[in-house]
Amino acid sequence: MTATLPWAGTEHHCFGCSPDNPSGLRLEFTDDGDTLSAEFELDHHYESYPGVVHGGILAVICDETMGNLIVLRLGVPALTTSMRTRYVGVVRVGQPYRCVARAVTGGELVRASAEILDAHGEIVGTATATYKPQRSAA
Repeated sequence: MTATLPWAGTEHHCFGCSPDNPSGLRLEFTDDGDTLSAEFELDHHYESYPGVVHGGILAVICDETMGNLIVLRLGVPALTTSMRTRYVGVVRVGQPYRCVARAVTGGELVRASAEILDAHGEIVGTATATYKPQRSAA
């Protein structure tokens, strides 16, 4: 099912997920119950070496997918406190990929993980991160 973020329909310019940011990734998310995923195919605007997507962009995609999973589960924004990314394959410009995130909620910090998969389901990148939910003071 397509995931709707709490700020959908408002003007925001998130580099990762806003449809209003002309330079952004414009990621759309699918909520699969236990996971949140985003399919993407990037063009040459996001490359490092010729034909290869920049690793920093892949980190943004993982962070966006994990962070928005937490937003959808807890109903509040969550700030990244730490993140580790591992690149295990080449992500090529013009090819389809999918980022899948999982989270373990509970406590003051939330842990999450993500995988970037190619069209054959092979892992080409992974990330783990810790987030601090921004709960309002009551």
